[in-house]
Amino acid sequence: MRFGPVPLAEAEGAILAHAVKTAEGKLSKGHRLGANDLAILADAGIREAIVARLDSDDLPEDEAAARIAAAIAPDHLRFSPAATGRVNIHATVTGLFAANRAAVDRVNRIDPAITLACLADHVAVDAGDMVATIKIIPLAVPRQFVEQAAAMLRAEPAFEVKPFVPRCAALIATELPSLKRQVMDKTRAVLAARLARSGSSLETERRVDHSEAAVAGAIAELRAAHDLLIVFGASAVADPDDVVPAAIRRAGGTVEHVGMPVDPGNLLVLGRLGEIPVIGAPGCARSPRENGFDWILDRLLAGEWPSPSDISGLGVGGLLKEIPTRPQPREAAVRPQPGPVAIIVLAAGRARRMGPAGKHKLLAEFDGVPLVRRSVETALAAGKGKVTVVTGYREEEIRTALNGLPVTLISNPDYESGMASSLIAGLSVVEGEAGGMLVMLADMPGVTSEHLSRMMAAFDAESGHAVVRAVTEGQRGNPVILPRQTFAAVRQLVGDVGARHIVERCGLPVIDVELGAAARLDVDTPEAILAAGGILKE
Repeated sequence: MRFGPVPLAEAEGAILAHAVKTAEGKLSKGHRLGANDLAILADAGIREAIVARLDSDDLPEDEAAARIAAAIAPDHLRFSPAATGRVNIHATVTGLFAANRAAVDRVNRIDPAITLACLADHVAVDAGDMVATIKIIPLAVPRQFVEQAAAMLRAEPAFEVKPFVPRCAALIATELPSLKRQVMDKTRAVLAARLARSGSSLETERRVDHSEAAVAGAIAELRAAHDLLIVFGASAVADPDDVVPAAIRRAGGTVEHVGMPVDPGNLLVLGRLGEIPVIGAPGCARSPRENGFDWILDRLLAGEWPSPSDISGLGVGGLLKEIPTRPQPREAAVRPQPGPVAIIVLAAGRARRMGPAGKHKLLAEFDGVPLVRRSVETALAAGKGKVTVVTGYREEEIRTALNGLPVTLISNPDYESGMASSLIAGLSVVEGEAGGMLVMLADMPGVTSEHLSRMMAAFDAESGHAVVRAVTEGQRGNPVILPRQTFAAVRQLVGDVGARHIVERCGLPVIDVELGAAARLDVDTPEAILAAGGILKE
């Protein structure tokens, strides 16, 4: 490929390297220039263009990306059409993403022109989540490199999504006078919620004395009707011969590993009775926050059986949060107070689910006010910090609907790539001054200024060192407040993804604020708008 400026007379058939605006419209980057295009450029007074001229063995970026993607086994994966040299890959099932680092590295070392990025190994994903992306950096790449990458991916899978297999679980909880019943009740509810993601169910709970005999008896009784047994001890495991591991052996099972280099989650026990896993859960698993128990549970639900070597190899990345009772070398003794919370209203999306009529959901009127204006007025009424609105699709009409409001407007020209680009655009406005950013979707008519104020109060109560998330009866929703510590991770987002994985993997406390139905009510379709009391406009 030959890259650089050429006179228009030599540019026919070449690929435009940078977008060009003329009175006739816009010629996009990657557009192959024809005679009519050159005439338009000449009329605009342009005498040369920066282009890529392909050699006979070159493949255009989209074709190269598509060929590499086609070499990946499609099981439980969905591939986007190639565009701007990129193919995004999404999970089609809820399950566990497993990556082969060596295979990914081999592809990325063929040539800098070809990149393959994916999630970390053994990350739980939902159906629809983006798990990997292939990006061709230049506008074309030699065919031999593409064929080499495709051959490698056919020979050895770089990644896969392993679907969760629903299990019928039983909880065995031991009792001591020091353990409150409400703690045991919460443990059951948290465990049931953890299992529900995989379609598994917590069918039985058995509360027994904290003794080897009592736990072994419960294991022996419950194994016949369940294919997953989880034991929560009232006292933490202190030795491989402590109550829980000893009870597994007494019931006829084997203990495969005690302890793991994941904090929180050190005190986990993994055993089995035949093909039935028996997990001695660490005390931290009574909390819904991510811990080592999640890592082992997810692998078992995805059909894996972690070996002692697998478990002992989890130390790198295993520090999931710092414990207040020990030194915290990454922070000063007194944490500085963060800056104010800035509100980012996302109003750039394509609204594809509105159907062929072309009506825009954000211009639908609620009580005579366009939805986008109503949402921004809600943000302003919360009365705290800067409000920034990210616009993109039908930008002129959206901005007209916001006339007169004291907000900062930022354009996202890459809005068609998905939510990540809008998050990054909003962050670029507030990053230097905000201690956190409240990300608000413009299509949620039920969210009120009082809701936002409650969330910001929760953020302040944590001195700005926690994620604050809106929920509906414990189910995650929107908005969300992301603290400054997550901003670097936001900048790494790509494609049509939000900040959910950042929230779950950042290692910071997550504070849930109950907003009722409002936290999950977004109006993505004409029917939803009408049901919520809106009136469709153009």
